[in-house]
Amino acid sequence: MKKAITQSRDHLLLTLIAIPIGIAAGLIDALFGRVLIRITDIRVASPTLFIPFLGVIGVVIQWGYRKFGKESIKGMRLLFEVKNGDGDHIPLRLIPLTIVGTWLTHLFGGSAGREGVAVQIGGALGHTVSKFIRVQNGEKILLITGMAAGFGGLFRTPFAAAFFAIEVFTVGYLEHIAVLPALAGALTASYVSGACGLEKFSIPLAVDGSLSWNLLPQLILLGILFGLIGRLFSVAIHHSKTLFGKLKINPYLRIFITGTLIGVLSLLFFKGRYSGLGTNLISMSFADAIKPWDFALKFIFTILTLSAGFPGGEVTPLFSIGAAVGAALAPMLGLSVPLTAALGYASVFGSATNTMIAPILIGVEVFGTETMPLFVIVCLIAYALNGNRSIYPQKIIEDLSNPS
Repeated sequence: MKKAITQSRDHLLLTLIAIPIGIAAGLIDALFGRVLIRITDIRVASPTLFIPFLGVIGVVIQWGYRKFGKESIKGMRLLFEVKNGDGDHIPLRLIPLTIVGTWLTHLFGGSAGREGVAVQIGGALGHTVSKFIRVQNGEKILLITGMAAGFGGLFRTPFAAAFFAIEVFTVGYLEHIAVLPALAGALTASYVSGACGLEKFSIPLAVDGSLSWNLLPQLILLGILFGLIGRLFSVAIHHSKTLFGKLKINPYLRIFITGTLIGVLSLLFFKGRYSGLGTNLISMSFADAIKPWDFALKFIFTILTLSAGFPGGEVTPLFSIGAAVGAALAPMLGLSVPLTAALGYASVFGSATNTMIAPILIGVEVFGTETMPLFVIVCLIAYALNGNRSIYPQKIIEDLSNPS
């Protein structure tokens, strides 16, 4: 009885501590997100002033990380190392470095996301607070809580954020002890960032969301295709980063050459279409204005940008890749373009990150509850086709055959 009371008290304490973590994460997310939107507008208005110099700014970003960042240069890998016991420190300097680095990457036309920044912000906050709290599993729970708060504050999808944070570390296992603190942190961060003017992306689908036997084969096919695309992305980015790391070339020269190549190709041939987050492709997907090859080119530009060493993340580009391929497939399957774009948006993300519940909740929180049965089917199939691959190579595979 005493042990149960102690555990309940500790869990309540951690849930309460999640609220100030969420407030801090929400405030930082609001600043980061609103500036990022403004930066994107500036680049789109004057692409020739910025995109050709992506390689030059890459050298500046690398210098900043190496001069001031120390282990912060590991990014998301550092959070996984701490969670898995291979590291014991996440410096707060990671927060300004990853924010400024990502702003510069987007201003100069790199194809990258933003969730890496949000999750690292929250993870650093949660880990720092945990140093002052002496409760069982406090460090692990507050790290997960901070990550959920960072994701929830930036994307304004708190339920998906909470489950993303408790799913993302281990294949086949949910960090269930962190559910309540993670949800408290994510809800708080989402509310705070919204109150500070950070808008939520949401598109209610005006389609029939009912499930029928006639629709089931098409949903299964979509789940398979989206799952394979997400799996291919996670494999490709892992091998690409490994290859870039093995190149016997100065890291400054590597990011300069790759960044310049990305910038020149992007501007000369595609007018910056594949620069930045990919929100332009998401909008075009739902407006039925996508090109069949858009998803493949966004795929390639994102792999190159992140492999070269530019900060950011993969999730928003994954959203755009999924939405673009979904919109391209819709006419062939005789389905609604917005519906297939939405299903691709969520399920490619789930497959690439090896998460099952989070993408379903993304679908519900972004597109509404009416089509939830369709998201469940497609996201589960995409998850099953993932093959335990993840864009986060440090993710542990739980041995489900071992009951211990």
